Amino acid sequence: MRATLRFIDAFTEATGRLLAWCIPIMMLVTAAVVVMRYGFGYGLTAMQESVSYLHGSVFMLGAAYALKHGAHVRVDIFYQRFSPRQRAWIDSLGTLIFLLPLCGLILLSSWDFSAKAWEIREASVEPGGIPAVFLLKSLIPLMAVNLALQGLAELLRNALVLIEGDGAEVNRAD
Repeated sequence: MRATLRFIDAFTEATGRLLAWCIPIMMLVTAAVVVMRYGFGYGLTAMQESVSYLHGSVFMLGAAYALKHGAHVRVDIFYQRFSPRQRAWIDSLGTLIFLLPLCGLILLSSWDFSAKAWEIREASVEPGGIPAVFLLKSLIPLMAVNLALQGLAELLRNALVLIEGDGAEVNRAD
């Protein structure tokens, strides 16, 4: 159980750190687009669209990293006062009742949408745009799988707390 937890956490951590590099790239590309457009009166559609691709990648694939590091939305009115064992129960139930079914629903509902985009190799409708909209649409089912994997890791982490007690050493971060 611990080996699976470590593997999923390591995968999520590596993915999150890799995605973090998209943010400064996105900033530089945005600055270049602005300078080119307003400074030189010249624009490249593909450059503008690349910012959306980078942003979509960070947002969709970074969701699991946010879950791993507790950066998701949570109402902490009572939660912060609970013991680690009580938190493990609440987190486990939330994962089983809400997170995993939502990931399954997103995966099932986006599969055909993404597959059709791949089938026709969907490209940008804009002249000079990125000819890979199918890759962008693939982020939706990938997000669902990635988030479900991290949800499984959270379930394992909470199970260890419940099995071993409040003093269980189960770290989130590497």
